[in-house]
Amino acid sequence: MSHKRLFAVGSVAIAASLFLSACGAQPQVKEVKVEVTKEVVKEVVKEVVKEVEKVVVATAEPTAMVEKAKVLRINLGTYPDVIDPQKSSFVNEIAHLKLIYEGLTKLDAKLNTVPGAAEKWEYNKEQTELTFTLRKDLKYSDGTPLNAKRFEFAIIRNINPETAGEYGTITNEIAGAPEWQDAFAAAKEDATKADAVTAAEKTVRESVVALDGAGAPCKDYEQADCTTLKVKMSKPAPYFHTVLGIWVGYPAKEENIAEGGDNWWNSSKYQIGNGPFILKSLEPFVKAVFVPNPNYSGGAPKIGIDYSYVTDSNVAFQAYKNNEFDIVGLAAEDYPAVMNDEALKKEATIYPGSCTTALQFRNYAEPFNDAKVRQAFTVALDRERWVKDVLAGLGAPTLTWIPPGFPGYKEGETRGAYDAEKAKALIAESSYGSIDKLPPIVLTFADTPRNRTRNEWLAARFQEVFEGIKVELKPVEPTAYTAAQKDKKSGLQMFLGGWCADYPDQQNWLSVYWKSTTTFAQRAGYESKDFDALIDQADVEGDPAKRTELYQQGQDKLVDDNPVAFFWNNVNAYMVKPWVKDITTTPQDADWPGSTVPVGIDIDTSMIP
Repeated sequence: MSHKRLFAVGSVAIAASLFLSACGAQPQVKEVKVEVTKEVVKEVVKEVVKEVEKVVVATAEPTAMVEKAKVLRINLGTYPDVIDPQKSSFVNEIAHLKLIYEGLTKLDAKLNTVPGAAEKWEYNKEQTELTFTLRKDLKYSDGTPLNAKRFEFAIIRNINPETAGEYGTITNEIAGAPEWQDAFAAAKEDATKADAVTAAEKTVRESVVALDGAGAPCKDYEQADCTTLKVKMSKPAPYFHTVLGIWVGYPAKEENIAEGGDNWWNSSKYQIGNGPFILKSLEPFVKAVFVPNPNYSGGAPKIGIDYSYVTDSNVAFQAYKNNEFDIVGLAAEDYPAVMNDEALKKEATIYPGSCTTALQFRNYAEPFNDAKVRQAFTVALDRERWVKDVLAGLGAPTLTWIPPGFPGYKEGETRGAYDAEKAKALIAESSYGSIDKLPPIVLTFADTPRNRTRNEWLAARFQEVFEGIKVELKPVEPTAYTAAQKDKKSGLQMFLGGWCADYPDQQNWLSVYWKSTTTFAQRAGYESKDFDALIDQADVEGDPAKRTELYQQGQDKLVDDNPVAFFWNNVNAYMVKPWVKDITTTPQDADWPGSTVPVGIDIDTSMIP
């Protein structure tokens, strides 16, 4: 009985709220604390009527209805582990950064590298020196000046081993960068090697220099004529202007990072950027609110953006159907229902993606420190069945790392294909000799209802192939799962994880991820001098045909070494409301459709129910 009474009061209050908002007025209603009875309900209704009458009188003259806010409501899923330009590495982290900041260069709708904060760039003849010229009168969203010294700070901070960023090695073409990181690691073990750290740091600081109009080093962040950034590399790197356009070079303010401390990134107060949007508010694990940046050099966007963090895709899909979201990911579990509904079918947005997912092994953890065991689990993967039964066709099986449509993709690969009998034989050939002698296999995953079902499916298939095997399912809170993948000491043994292209080049897929000096290869425990030598040679090769061949040899070596089991390539699959207009999609929209070039997106508010 009491529930009905409370519902009645709530319904009146909501109805009044909607009506008053539509009239464009905001009367102040006094809050009165009384016992909820039928008499109180009558009094509340009387008060609401009085307030409505006031609004009607105040708006007796014909007026236009207030336009609905142009806000794109997106469910992003898992809340980020970190939102720091020089520490982030996961798609959901970068999804925030590329709204708040802009690099020296950026990618356009065709994934070409085009001017960003820099209006132009130029290499020397040897392609070992890169000079950027910034646009004039650049500003942060708060109106303060943005000069080349801010980018100098960002790039050096990314290299600095104390930052400990996931992408710290992606700028190692810069002279002194790898030496600084190596010397820092060595000095931790032997304090007498501290001088080497100082020397390498000095080289880096001499290799990344902001210059003023007279060609002298800039003095501070306020200097108006500080519009040139000169970067010296230790080897030819004709792709480096693209690298310095991604988030590792985003110019977060040094003073904000210092004032905010380790978690500075978790507050909109300190996230002051130069990108198309301003982070107005951030409620961790709940909501981020972005509004157009009027100082953005590329012109202010037409809309605001709200990110929500609903990890259960079924809950998000139901909210979408209830018009609470404008964009959500289209999960395989919902795909059949969408295709059988004429209205929803029209809202499905499906196009090629840029990601490869692999079954990841920690090569330094038993039993996957045995190459035969890794190979056994690789050929035990029935990829075709996974794509059909679990992904409902929203993906494609793969036996290689670089996906279709990207430079370096190899057709016709057969190594690692599903073969249950071979999988059993490989276990017999391993150092363990038989299934019953393997230690328990722990499959870790981000804990959502649908992830539980998917990983249960995967565990069951392994148990079909390897009779008697023990596969323990270990669900982990989603944000903690992200952090665990980054941590080599987290105890992960086997899990699903992958890579989405930062830019369309083999160097990004092979050098950035799999060279033994990178954080990512170390995370898996992969190390191959032969692979490194091939990739190092390819990175500096000026002949495109030779460069392609060297990278292919490198990928062939990677498949042979089998550090992970390549599993499937994604498609970008989303649900998008019909009132969201002018989205330009690219394969790299791994977070939401149109995220690569969001400025042109609009919302037709007249279509919103």
